[in-house]
Amino acid sequence: MCTTCGCASSEPRIESDGSWTTLYPHGHDHGHSHVSAHGHAHDHGHDHDHAHDHDHGHDHAHPHATDGRHVQFEREVLHENNHHAAANRERLRERGVFALNLVSSPGSGKTSLLVRTVSALKAEMPVAVIEGDQQTANDAERVRATGVPAVQINTGKGCHLDAHMVGHALDRLPQDALGLLLIENVGNLVCPASFDLGEAHKVVVLSVTEGEDKPLKYPDMFAAAQLMLLNKTDLLPHLDFDVHTALDYARRVNPSIEILCVSARTGEGFDKWLDWLRAGRALAQAAAAPARSGEKAAS
Repeated sequence: MCTTCGCASSEPRIESDGSWTTLYPHGHDHGHSHVSAHGHAHDHGHDHDHAHDHDHGHDHAHPHATDGRHVQFEREVLHENNHHAAANRERLRERGVFALNLVSSPGSGKTSLLVRTVSALKAEMPVAVIEGDQQTANDAERVRATGVPAVQINTGKGCHLDAHMVGHALDRLPQDALGLLLIENVGNLVCPASFDLGEAHKVVVLSVTEGEDKPLKYPDMFAAAQLMLLNKTDLLPHLDFDVHTALDYARRVNPSIEILCVSARTGEGFDKWLDWLRAGRALAQAAAAPARSGEKAAS
């Protein structure tokens, strides 16, 4: 259940070996499958069994009580998600895994960017991918064609991944492939902003085929991101897109955001992107080293 738009991921599924399995079977209470506070039959203990022969339009709908229930529900959903995210983060930290949550609108070129990225890095570090979409395993198949392991999560009606889904996906990835973990979220610039998956950073992908004002229209996502990749720069000669305006808008929303201009098709700007990933992976390994030393001493 999404606290932003109220969508329900009724039966998210995780793909394995070409067959579909239920990630959250019916009857398994994973903390966020219940109906929202304003989606039930309004059984609040006041049955309204009076005759209703007074014409006052039922303005006593208790809007403040409803708002309070919604806020409480939202807190419960995010609290449950954050609990799973913390477990994912600790698990990844102990292993020295550098995990990124890639977010964008549909059609920004995230998957093409991922394919080029993993192809460039797979020989020098362990790389794995988690793919999120409402339906199909197309993106995971594109990644696997490079020789890199990938798990596909299908969210059904859901508009984003959550930390519980990602935790299950981690169980299905080869553990020796967990060095750099790239999570491609469902194409959506709204709901994924609120959901921590246990990643080190969110990376927002904006393509030059979109409007320069996307950061102003969807500020929460750009504010939550550590890095923005401006993709499809090879198309700039054919478009009326002002790069400086787009970058300025992103920095208005998030003054500390890092920005790289890239083309997944031509490889333009990829050296800087790959170096950014290498640096993050090195920091993750360094942070895990003391814990590993302690484990060896204890054994």
